[in-house]
Amino acid sequence: MTSPPAPDTVHDEAHGGGLGSRLNWLRAAVLGANDGVVSTAGLVVGVAGATQSQAALLTAGLSGLLAGSMSMAAGEYVSVSTQRDSEKAALAQEKRELREQPEAELRELTGLLASRGLSPDVAREAAEQLTERDALRAHARVELGIDPDALTNPWHAAGASFLAFTVGALLPLLAIVLPPASARLWVTVLSVLAALTLTGWWSARLGSAPTGPAILRNVAGGALAMAVTYGAGSLLGAAGV
Repeated sequence: MTSPPAPDTVHDEAHGGGLGSRLNWLRAAVLGANDGVVSTAGLVVGVAGATQSQAALLTAGLSGLLAGSMSMAAGEYVSVSTQRDSEKAALAQEKRELREQPEAELRELTGLLASRGLSPDVAREAAEQLTERDALRAHARVELGIDPDALTNPWHAAGASFLAFTVGALLPLLAIVLPPASARLWVTVLSVLAALTLTGWWSARLGSAPTGPAILRNVAGGALAMAVTYGAGSLLGAAGV
């Protein structure tokens, strides 16, 4: 008799739509925080190039944080609301078609299952069983790729975007106003580059992608943004604007 595999060789990969949904939310949170870091860092570093006034830096950073987080939340709310409306409309149409053309819908479900590798007889039997159990849910998942029990929530998406951006934006804001004037620029730059390294690594890990290129792109993009805004701020400051 074959002995069971050792604990460290057991295939324990997680499956299911719930895990995929959680990973998507987590990835969106990481990217939202990354946006908060880059946009706010570019803003405060640009202002730092023009002035050393702590009040001006705090005002600019806080304004950027609030504007960016509200913009992210509003954009996410509109986007997810549109997606949710589309999902609800598709489900309503499918419900109507199931009521008016049950045989045609059964044939359609059979064909979809067969296209996924089932034999015609097995596909027909599976379609009949799924239809008998819950026809709408079966068509929603197989035909539309929608889980009727887990429709996207625009308020959750907006709140998550607001929070993620705010958390990311707080880093450059605090880094530019808390240290002494002689060190605040370098503290901000180094803190932001470290944060971008972390978010680049994390986003790559969540997507099972190579971490090196993701980190390099993230750090290079953030460094370029800060360099450009600092240069613009320095030119405006020198011109007395």
